Amino acid sequence: MKLIKLDAIDSTNDFLKSLASQDEPDNFTVVTAENQTKGKGQMGSKWQSESGKNLVMSVLVKDFLYDNEQVFNLSVIVSLAVINALKSLNIPKLSIKWPNDIMSYNKKVGGILIENTLKSDGRIVSVVGIGLNVNQTNFEHLPNASSLAVICETHFDKNALPFLIVEKIKENIESWEDNTSDFWKEYFNSLFRKGVPMPFKNLKNENFMGIIQGVSSVGKIQILLEDDSVSEFDIKEVQMLY
Repeated sequence: MKLIKLDAIDSTNDFLKSLASQDEPDNFTVVTAENQTKGKGQMGSKWQSESGKNLVMSVLVKDFLYDNEQVFNLSVIVSLAVINALKSLNIPKLSIKWPNDIMSYNKKVGGILIENTLKSDGRIVSVVGIGLNVNQTNFEHLPNASSLAVICETHFDKNALPFLIVEKIKENIESWEDNTSDFWKEYFNSLFRKGVPMPFKNLKNENFMGIIQGVSSVGKIQILLEDDSVSEFDIKEVQMLY
């Protein structure tokens, strides 16, 4: 893979999207930054990271998505790649908080933001942003966040992580077509709090109880409600209270 290391940048995703629009970079080109001043999360939320302590990376993925109805497949592939990369480092109690936050126990240690661009020739080019809290230890104003170092009480080589994660992404993409149902099953089984009654909040700021059943093919979370019906919610239409 081609690796572009930056000291500081507003957003590695924006940098890689700009590069992809001006040039034709190799598939799986990776951009990392020691400091990201305008990191983004899902739906415009901010991703904060202490400079030099964590992994901030974006990877270009081409020639995988060909249909807008299938874009969530890449979320499945990437989130499982990150989970399996961290499992190889013996990070405990890993799960995926829908749609693609990475959890250890009940703490968020990472997040994924995928931005897709439809090219004039019909191709879909994806920029996959991944943020992982690696060696940061101060989360004073982020009570639901933690890091690999805090959880495992040891220091990690964050420079090795991009290679490990991209290798897992490549493996998943190569075997996706023959093992699609297995990947989806693994994703379902990895969901944070799946099958456990818990409170949620909807767009009207109303609290309700529900049980996560799974995720639809287009990425909507499926929640069993108290009246025994199952409703689907898109990103930001529902908030998990935990």
